[in-house]
Amino acid sequence: MSIDYAEVAPGIGLLTLNRPPANALSPDLLAELDEKLRGAVKDGARAVVLAGQPGLFSAGFDVPLLLTLGETAMQSFWRTFFEVLRTLATSPIPVGTAITGHCPAGGTVLSLFTDYRIAAQGEFKLGLNEVEVGLSMPPLVFAAFRRLIGARAAEQYAVAGSLIPPAEALACGLVDAVVPPERVVEEALTRAAQLAALPPNALAATRALARADLVDLFDDLSEDLYREMNVIWFGTETQTAMRALLNRIADNKKRADA
Repeated sequence: MSIDYAEVAPGIGLLTLNRPPANALSPDLLAELDEKLRGAVKDGARAVVLAGQPGLFSAGFDVPLLLTLGETAMQSFWRTFFEVLRTLATSPIPVGTAITGHCPAGGTVLSLFTDYRIAAQGEFKLGLNEVEVGLSMPPLVFAAFRRLIGARAAEQYAVAGSLIPPAEALACGLVDAVVPPERVVEEALTRAAQLAALPPNALAATRALARADLVDLFDDLSEDLYREMNVIWFGTETQTAMRALLNRIADNKKRADA
């Protein structure tokens, strides 16, 4: 299993990504995340927090694995990925994110669809750097990004493929709080408990109203989108950029091991 689940207080669940070394988003991890999110709701959780490991929430897509997939398997990956985002967006209970460290690309994307984001203070980076690695940003992901930080900031950060430190993420609205690393999960769980303590019917109705625009983004989710993402993924530009990324990672590892 790649995700640990614990009920840390009555009605409060903690989902912890646990897929060393980088909590990279693989097809299996995403399918498990979707299953456990739904399971927590079914089992009566009132609120859930999604967390990573100390120093790292998720490094984003498991690029080395995904580059080995054929077109059919890759289209299935897109389907699973977007369904997880839909599960987060439409969750009937609050879901918070404890961003425990680095959180580029797919890691940040997951957080966009949760109710709130608490980031660890430190020399960490988060944001959407899809352009930098040759991947066009899906419209619904950009819309969720713009929803949090506004149109002009979303344009600037997305077009540049910027990864930013927690303090800047707080200033632009990408995260809701920045706390010392040892407190990030605790703070996210405290907020979860505060929400769970509210009258449930009023909470559910108001969340549904406040998040309706986010949920509406999934109205056009279809196989057409997955096919379009495949065209981009298997295009020369994206494949070249992704393989260059792997080479840089390998070179950095060699230098670190030297």
